[in-house]
Amino acid sequence: MSQSDTIVWLNGRFLPLAEASISPLDRGFLFADAVYEVIPVYAKRPFLFKEHIARLTRSLHEIRMKMPMPVDEWANIISTLIDKNKIDDGMIYLQVSRGADVIRNHAVPFALSPTIFLMASALAPLDSATLQTGVSALTLADHRWARCDIKSTSLLPNILAKSTAASEQALEAILLADGMLREGSSSSVLIARSGTLLAPPYGPEILPGTTRDLCLRLANELDIAVTIAPITEHMLRQADEIMLCFATRGVLPVTRLDGKPIGAGTPGPLWQRLYAALAAYRQRVATEPFNT
Repeated sequence: MSQSDTIVWLNGRFLPLAEASISPLDRGFLFADAVYEVIPVYAKRPFLFKEHIARLTRSLHEIRMKMPMPVDEWANIISTLIDKNKIDDGMIYLQVSRGADVIRNHAVPFALSPTIFLMASALAPLDSATLQTGVSALTLADHRWARCDIKSTSLLPNILAKSTAASEQALEAILLADGMLREGSSSSVLIARSGTLLAPPYGPEILPGTTRDLCLRLANELDIAVTIAPITEHMLRQADEIMLCFATRGVLPVTRLDGKPIGAGTPGPLWQRLYAALAAYRQRVATEPFNT
């Protein structure tokens, strides 16, 4: 589907993307005073819908906004967008800003009507070579703000980090602060050491990851040992395996970090087990009725 054919939802209306517009005084536009979610779609079904809506609710609460719609209304809009845009495998992008004021004012006005936007997009399947050889990542200093646990649209540091990685032919930038692993510019990061899967603990510096949480749950089902603990830069560089968790790409193996091989330089055994378990889980969920 071309962009000109894309149907979006904006403030209560389904309409062509080309006709969608917001006020230049919208606080999401002026201040990034907004939060967002990206929900994957497999076999025409939103994946981890409840988890994404729960994270949206939390992000809104943290920026002093209320959930603007009940869960079943979000579900109906998303299902309609999937149908209208003929999405089989893809993603739903949704964004809630505080809305448009009559002036530009830093102080938060609490009486505004939020601006709500949703868009459905198809996703190209992963290149098989990516799964066979893994991906490259680059380490960079984490220059983001102190509340990365909020899924805010204020993403300029992430964008710059991701762009730096891309300029070095790397898929992702892995962010470090004070000698500790944080996360990727658009992903969660897991490592494997001696058969154990390690993940850094959540806190203000890390966004809770829906795919990461699912991978850790699947690891437990596979009897893979899981440890939630701080991960140093040294531990990252000496890991047997490094994995990136994306909402729309699942879990991918990092086989080169800053140009050097990780482990044997090929996708490792824990990643292979997790990738297979995640694929099986997706297939199983896709056959179940979608409900909220």
